[in-house]
Amino acid sequence: MNIDQLNNEFSLEVDGNNLCFIAGKGDIPRVEINNQHASALISLQGAHVLSWIPEGEEDVIWLSEEAKFSPGKSVRGGIPICWPWFGAHETSSDYPAHGFARTTNWQVITTEALKDGRTRISFTTTPQSANEQMWPPETSVQYQLTVGKKLELELITHNNGTQPIEIGQALHTYFNVGEITDTKLHGLDDTDYLDKPDNFKRKVQHGPVTIEEEVDRIYLDTPSDCVIEDKKLKRNIVIIKCGSHSTVVWNPWEEVAKKMGDLGELGYKKMLCVESCNAAEDVVTIDPGKAHQLWVQYEVQRP
Repeated sequence: MNIDQLNNEFSLEVDGNNLCFIAGKGDIPRVEINNQHASALISLQGAHVLSWIPEGEEDVIWLSEEAKFSPGKSVRGGIPICWPWFGAHETSSDYPAHGFARTTNWQVITTEALKDGRTRISFTTTPQSANEQMWPPETSVQYQLTVGKKLELELITHNNGTQPIEIGQALHTYFNVGEITDTKLHGLDDTDYLDKPDNFKRKVQHGPVTIEEEVDRIYLDTPSDCVIEDKKLKRNIVIIKCGSHSTVVWNPWEEVAKKMGDLGELGYKKMLCVESCNAAEDVVTIDPGKAHQLWVQYEVQRP
């Protein structure tokens, strides 16, 4: 569908609850949402959340000033969807890291203005020529976003076949922080993690996570809530999740950031990735006829 067709079928304008489709960078359409609680921007490529701003707040989502928008290319920042695997593919090194969901086109299924003023939009995607070989057999996937004072994300994978399937996944959220060295992540104390920069050695977290060097860790058996304490912006970001027992924490720090080319010169100082995952020891097996739901909610609280 082109933008006019999308607006004709799915746009909303109900008592201050507005949703419309606009042209985005790289000729990739975007969804623009404004309601009494918040505003949001979502790219149709990857169903990729680019911005979420609760009323009276700064953007909760970090997007690189040097992010590149091009068909089939991942965007630096926002909320990429990693699916149907996380990290490198186990058997095929030529397959893209973190799967193909973040670079494929998603189709809008429904839009809804909720009675409490929130806005809901649902997406799906199907096998395309570039990813047919990589697509889990007899599988369908939907993604539902609810935009309000809280942001809710739900990724649902259905096994429509006759054999079990195994998937890895993550909502790879880049959070906007005032200054990374004045930021702490609570909720992972006494948890085991795999330390990627140190050859995936298994270690134990003591106290809150702080960032003073490159951090790329998979925290294991972590169903509990996390809280980003941002001293500079004087706010906490509360992360609640279901259907996920692993959490990735990532900041590339200065040296790696320079090599990436699209993070911006000082971008690493303003972002922290806290990803709700099914990764490493927490990949998901879905039996025939069953579905798996990865649900995440974000909320800003003032201390």
